Amino acid sequence: MAQIVKRAFRFRFHPTPEQAEELARTFGCARLVCNKALEERTRAYTLEGRKVSYVQSSAALTEWKKTDDLAFLNEVSSVPLQQALRHLQTAFTNFFTKRAKYPTFKSRKKSRHSAEYTRSAFRWRDGQLTLAKMDGPLNIVWSRPLPEDAEPSTVTVSKDAAGRWFVSILCEDSIRPLNPTTSTVGVDAGITALATLSTGEKIVNPRHERADRRKLAKAQRNLARKEKGAANRAKAKLAVARVHARITDRRRDFLHKLTTRLVRENQTVVIEDLTVRNLVKNHSLARAISDASWRQMRTMLEYKAAWYGRELLVVDRWFPSSKLCSACGTLAQSMPLNVRDWVCACGASHDRDVNAAKNILAAGLAER
Repeated sequence: MAQIVKRAFRFRFHPTPEQAEELARTFGCARLVCNKALEERTRAYTLEGRKVSYVQSSAALTEWKKTDDLAFLNEVSSVPLQQALRHLQTAFTNFFTKRAKYPTFKSRKKSRHSAEYTRSAFRWRDGQLTLAKMDGPLNIVWSRPLPEDAEPSTVTVSKDAAGRWFVSILCEDSIRPLNPTTSTVGVDAGITALATLSTGEKIVNPRHERADRRKLAKAQRNLARKEKGAANRAKAKLAVARVHARITDRRRDFLHKLTTRLVRENQTVVIEDLTVRNLVKNHSLARAISDASWRQMRTMLEYKAAWYGRELLVVDRWFPSSKLCSACGTLAQSMPLNVRDWVCACGASHDRDVNAAKNILAAGLAER
């Protein structure tokens, strides 16, 4: 039976100069409102021990718009400004429940440029999307169709560091679970092989960052030679961002194809609970671990398994998958990283990664 899920569809679009100017103003105003509200909430809590709610921040926004200094906030749609306050409220909720750190101020240069529009701030008609304060619809590149009879509930417009414009359309989608299968697989994440399966298959790590490292280094050297504030520096910075965007896009595309394949072919997928944040503290491996993007792969497996009626099991990070013989269960005393093949006392010969994947699968199935 199909399930109804909220799903975001992301597309490139090409704004007119007027639309780009309006969106840039909206981004700036949303950032300013968020920072000012954060400043007020921090001051109230630090000096008075008082918490400021979303309702109070929203009322303050109304008052800010009446002042001469902030009257320009009336020139953009009010919805993205209210959404900025809602996101700030969520950030504080996560902080007080110890799920995240204290909210930080948004930077014009470093923070993501985005604005969120709810249903009252855009018009969706005949497959065309028109945002508030704009005369015409966005020129969207429809790389794939939206679900039939889709009614967007939220639209998020963003611009990345490479100068590309994106629109993310959130709407309901009907997803039918895949036909059940008896196949199960354990996955051992690695660097040389991005994923080693319990079936013995090794999926080679494309190392997208390494493939473009020379091009990236050249662009970064060119940027370093440019004087701060110069127009040529802005161009050089854009060139660096475009190389990074290419790496990110190729990595994401590869992970989507890999995780979709694992979910389609197997009823149960078992992975290891890796703490990437701690692993990247190893400066010798940090770059390779970041390029492998294990966290992103796990996230994709989680939501795709939920969508398609599959089971994702996670084995404890301290489980000795590499040191345990998958044939007899004997635990080796040590297993240095440079040991890729080893022979157990029982006579079983193991490939380190394949053996780990088999143990991960067995441990996951035993714990469920």
